[in-house]
Amino acid sequence: MSKILIRGAKVLGGEPQDVLIDGELIAAVGTGLSAEGAEVIEADGRVLLPGLVDLHTHLREPGREDSETVLTGTRAAASGGFTAVFAMANTFPVADTAGVVEQVWRLGKESGYCDVRPIGAVTVGLEGKKLAELGAMHDSAAQVSVFSDDGKCVDDAVIMRRALEYVKAFGGVVAQHAQEPRLTEGAQMNEGVVSAELGLGGWPAVAEESIIARDVLLAEHVGSRLHICHLSTAGSVEIIRWAKSRGIDVTAEVCPHHLLLTEEMVRTYNPAYKVNPPLRTERDVRALREALADGTIDIVATDHAPHPHEDKDCEWAAAAMGMVGLETALSVVQETMVETGLLDWAGVADRMSFTPARIGNATGHGRPVAAGEPANLTLVDTAYRGQVDPARFASRSRNTPYEGRELPGRVTHTWLRGKATLMDGKLT
Repeated sequence: MSKILIRGAKVLGGEPQDVLIDGELIAAVGTGLSAEGAEVIEADGRVLLPGLVDLHTHLREPGREDSETVLTGTRAAASGGFTAVFAMANTFPVADTAGVVEQVWRLGKESGYCDVRPIGAVTVGLEGKKLAELGAMHDSAAQVSVFSDDGKCVDDAVIMRRALEYVKAFGGVVAQHAQEPRLTEGAQMNEGVVSAELGLGGWPAVAEESIIARDVLLAEHVGSRLHICHLSTAGSVEIIRWAKSRGIDVTAEVCPHHLLLTEEMVRTYNPAYKVNPPLRTERDVRALREALADGTIDIVATDHAPHPHEDKDCEWAAAAMGMVGLETALSVVQETMVETGLLDWAGVADRMSFTPARIGNATGHGRPVAAGEPANLTLVDTAYRGQVDPARFASRSRNTPYEGRELPGRVTHTWLRGKATLMDGKLT
């Protein structure tokens, strides 16, 4: 059992302390700690956070290993400071049976870079017609507790109601991709002045907001847990705020790119900026930041969506939607939330570790940096600033909207149950 002494780290951004890891657990937190034979990491005032947890990752395996695999995706996760990720169900075959979710779970255990918690499909084949094997997936070795047809909306109200009723039996949660399909047929970007000027099909905010409004009412009626994926509009924020004021059991996530980028980027016609839901207005960005700060939006989730070169290096209309995000998420949050004074590092730990772990029931993750807790940790050099170079990504794909952009902060170390997965910025 190895011992590691992290010396002089700002735990959750506080005063410098020492943290002693012994085996899989944190043995002590304090000042002036020492341990014979321990490997010493000089933190030099870097920020120590609990290992990050991503409730929304696309690992693509099985079926699209040209985009990503569980191994490459978890290596990217470790590079970004994550110790647990939830893998979305839109694989080939779809993760709608116990067999497929167990396959993904086992691939995660074999990778060793972070824990992989599969998300089960709500409906068979993501077709929205028949409930998938929710109970069997929960009872499997993967112990699935989050279910989503992400990539597609569960637009049938009866199916959505039945899913919410079903997961109540075991405390599960339905994570909705809020997109009314009839309102977004042929949509290419946010609907508004810019889409009109560019002649691109518009994606109206109401397509998202109408589904969220319906589903919070369904969740209230059923008395079940609802989670909203990649919330992107100011109107959606107001609906979630209203729902929470009524005591409805709803949580919501925002993606880093929706905290930083706007629809103006689409004027470049660079498909790196094509994403679902689309980049919105500056007003939406401000509302999302404020909602994340005040807790209306509960968490940050990456929606890490890798695509091979040929699916993005083409004309805008033909390009796939999505961005990689695991390796840049924390930097974007530092720029948009910490450096603006909207969140401190304890707030970042809450939005990117404690709360996503609680929503997804990720046992052992999202725990305090304290003696006796699992040593799932990430060390961040917050003073660093550098340009994003996708050639250095651990992900198999390179479809980032931040190429060449200067972002703050760099994860230097990640530990999963006391084992280093990232040391001095290099994967172990």
